[in-house]
Amino acid sequence: MENILYHTLDTIGTGKTYMSAFDVINYNPKRMLFLVNREEILKSAKKTFARLINNKNKTLGLLTGTSKILNTDYLFSTIQSMNNQLHKFSPQDFEYIVVDEAHHAASPTYKKIIDYFKPKFLLGMTATPERSDGEDIFSIFDNNIALEVRLREALELDLVIPFHYFGITDIDGIDLSDINLQQVDQIAKRLKVNKRVDFIIEKMKFYGHDGDKRKCIGFCANIDHAEYMTSEFNKRGIKSACLTGENSTYEREIYIKKLEDNEDDLQVIFTVDIFNEGVDIPSINLVLMLRPTTSPIVFIQQLGRGLRKHKSKEFLTVLDFIGNHKRTFLIAIALNGSRYYDKDSLKVAVATQFANIPGCTNIHMDKIAQERILEQLNKENFNSMKYLKEEYLEFKKMNGGRVPYFFMDYLKYDGALDPLKFLNKEKTYLNFVAKVEKDDKLKRLLENENFFKVLKELTDKLPIKRVYEFSILKYLLNHEQISLKQAKSQILKYIEYVDKDSIMHAFNCLNRNYYDSNEIKNTIKCFELKDEILSCTWQYKQIMYDKTYRAYIKDIINYGLIRYEKEFGSAYYGVPFLKLYEQYKMVDAALLSNYTKIHSSFRGSGLVTNGKEYFLFVDLHKEEGIKESINYKDKFIDTKYFQWQSPNNTSQSSDRGKNIIFNEQRGVNLHIFVRKYKQIDGVSEPYIYIGKGNVVEYRGERPLCVRIVVVR
Repeated sequence: MENILYHTLDTIGTGKTYMSAFDVINYNPKRMLFLVNREEILKSAKKTFARLINNKNKTLGLLTGTSKILNTDYLFSTIQSMNNQLHKFSPQDFEYIVVDEAHHAASPTYKKIIDYFKPKFLLGMTATPERSDGEDIFSIFDNNIALEVRLREALELDLVIPFHYFGITDIDGIDLSDINLQQVDQIAKRLKVNKRVDFIIEKMKFYGHDGDKRKCIGFCANIDHAEYMTSEFNKRGIKSACLTGENSTYEREIYIKKLEDNEDDLQVIFTVDIFNEGVDIPSINLVLMLRPTTSPIVFIQQLGRGLRKHKSKEFLTVLDFIGNHKRTFLIAIALNGSRYYDKDSLKVAVATQFANIPGCTNIHMDKIAQERILEQLNKENFNSMKYLKEEYLEFKKMNGGRVPYFFMDYLKYDGALDPLKFLNKEKTYLNFVAKVEKDDKLKRLLENENFFKVLKELTDKLPIKRVYEFSILKYLLNHEQISLKQAKSQILKYIEYVDKDSIMHAFNCLNRNYYDSNEIKNTIKCFELKDEILSCTWQYKQIMYDKTYRAYIKDIINYGLIRYEKEFGSAYYGVPFLKLYEQYKMVDAALLSNYTKIHSSFRGSGLVTNGKEYFLFVDLHKEEGIKESINYKDKFIDTKYFQWQSPNNTSQSSDRGKNIIFNEQRGVNLHIFVRKYKQIDGVSEPYIYIGKGNVVEYRGERPLCVRIVVVR
């Protein structure tokens, strides 16, 4: 049975039902079951399928409290009705099962059905797989995520409405600078100020909202804070209600209907439980962020409550009251919308008011808030153990308090940090977890030398820049060997084309053909290449036979492949396999150009070559005190031209010099990689690939200075 999870940011407008219908049409099962917990969604799904399938040979029916049609090809059933009628079906009755609102899949009512049936294909669809009760929805679907639509993608694809965000400096007199953000009660106490309530209302009136009636949700620090805000708003004539986890489902439904009713006078709901589905109201047109942002994940989940499309609004207004606490910069990470970021890009984003956000979304911070965040970004060391530990523990809290042992845990949350950051402090991610958690059991696991070596070797390949090796490794999780033909078939599951030489090069890489003596010493031979067949060695199989070791190896492989798909898609970039504006290390050029000698030789110099492929690596910002002999005058002349100086030993008359000067005539490709800083916060920065270029002017000797037109 194959289990797949389809994850979208938003449950309205992102096309989940259409996607499932098209996939069912393509799969063409003899019988299909569509499960959901709400009857109105069920009837809508049936109509969508009936319209799209248009197959007279297929019968469609409903299984609900009032309809009991069991013998139909495509059955649409509520969870409750299926639980009541489960005994009337055999486990093999349905080839294909769709579970809508799959974030409920771990609940007893869902799990009973999922465990009972044995379909060939199980598809889960959800907007919110991150559950507050700590249950792991991803594992139910074998961590197979078919498609994720996160905030940035949803905005680009016009699947959610744009938002107008205003970062407003909080009032004077509320000092959070000396407080630990985990001390929620203390924060709430300091935020309960009448003057602040008046300030919030003043800004609500100033910035307004889209739609005839204000339909607002305000996120508070705790229940006491939410009750205070509700009371104060009501005193000032703005009808408000407080909804928390202490309210019954019935109470929540009543107040939500009142807020959505244009004739009702309820305007604001104050809440604390950001995960609560009861506060996910499609017609919300105003969101108030009334508590400090402690996590980008929390911020995005709060924001997402108002991003559903609705006929009554064209945009969402977001008012964020920014205090002077020590982690204000987390707002920048959340708004930046990119899972993988660096300090410099964040500073640019804040300084430009996040101009790179797609669509009609507008972000504006007042000058004080902007300067406060920029100052914090300058001071914060994102690679210090203190900061990394804080980020890890915050993520663990978001993960339901469960230790995130796997890389895959971090793919579950929009706004989650990049777990590869932890490798700046420890050799593997598990070493970092063992250190922070003081986990003796995990430490003993890592004492197995062969397991540690395999773990370290695979971890060092992350993030992968081509899919060949890891798609082969994925296949070898369940097979002992793989042929060239089989490898091609596996690789084509991820990209649209692959050349034979690259597959063979990947085989040779896995065979350690291009490792230096130190790399061979620190690894074990996992694979043996003979007659174009790559086989698992006995040492590797011994590790993979152990379920615990295997789980961690499998996690690295799955994470590498899923992250690759997010960053590169299915495009074939040729040889060298380089994507514009992607990040690369110098040694990556060896791998991606199918270099057939030791790859670690690609280092040190600003110029490395593989045949007629020349790779120019440039540091734009030179370090203080750098020797004049290597203080190259590399710079952008304008958006089209780039000035580059060769290594000191390059003359115009040398063969290498001529290849550079006359690169276009000689068929030499000049690939340009740049980085602004060599290091940030003590960690080496990758280069950005800006494309190919041709030399149009040259002068000088040792070094040779050329002007390059960037042709991309």
